[in-house]
Amino acid sequence: MRKLSLFAALGALLLSAFACKTQYESLLSSSDVNAKYDAAMEYFQKKKYQKAAQLFESMAVLTNGTARDDTVQYYWGLSNYRGKDFYTAESNFARFIQDFPQSPFISEARFYRLDCLYRATLRWELDQTPTRACMVAITEYMRENPDDRGHLEACHHMLLDLQDRLDRKDYEAGKQYYRMEDYPAARTKLRNVLKTNADNNYREEVLYYTAMSSYHYARLSVWQKQKERYLVFSDDYLNFIGEYPESRHRKELDGIYRHVQKILEKNN
Repeated sequence: MRKLSLFAALGALLLSAFACKTQYESLLSSSDVNAKYDAAMEYFQKKKYQKAAQLFESMAVLTNGTARDDTVQYYWGLSNYRGKDFYTAESNFARFIQDFPQSPFISEARFYRLDCLYRATLRWELDQTPTRACMVAITEYMRENPDDRGHLEACHHMLLDLQDRLDRKDYEAGKQYYRMEDYPAARTKLRNVLKTNADNNYREEVLYYTAMSSYHYARLSVWQKQKERYLVFSDDYLNFIGEYPESRHRKELDGIYRHVQKILEKNN
């Protein structure tokens, strides 16, 4: 009897699940806009974003040109956004911005599109083309919406993070030559980093590895070239401590500088 009761309960659950699934699938294929709309909003409120997105998508053609058109299109994108399908959501919002520039949802749609672009950017080690494209879009948004205080702070933080990725990538590219012990190339690359962007977030490290590159290059040179190249290191050292007198690298560089000065005195 217990087994029969258990099977009956399981059967009831399966039938219930099947009925719910059938009801949802029938809604997807239905042409009843009101029923689809109400169900999509209900799924959205219950945070069942994938189902909501599918329903909004399925009714987009049915509401085309009607009073609900922009609402359906907006919530289609917002459902994808909340469901973390940022690639699809970005396409939704981009199309929305183009088709409904006067919609009351336009401001939010513009920001959500930026956030989708931001979330689609890659770590500093990878291709930064999406990062640069996103920065252009954010800058344009901030310029065109100077009074949008609700989103400007978020945009500012996005820009700072994206700029840091670009700065890190440039710095690491120069540092890679240092790791490979190609010291002349390392120094050239690192100096070019600051020529391109003097405000690089990793400026201290760039200057440190510039000095270290010139030191090792001189140290490994033939003796006839060492004096000239140690003088280059001395200049790099003085530039570094002039900017970062309290740096954690100061003790190490001070020791190297004293060692180099002794070598130069012997060569005079």
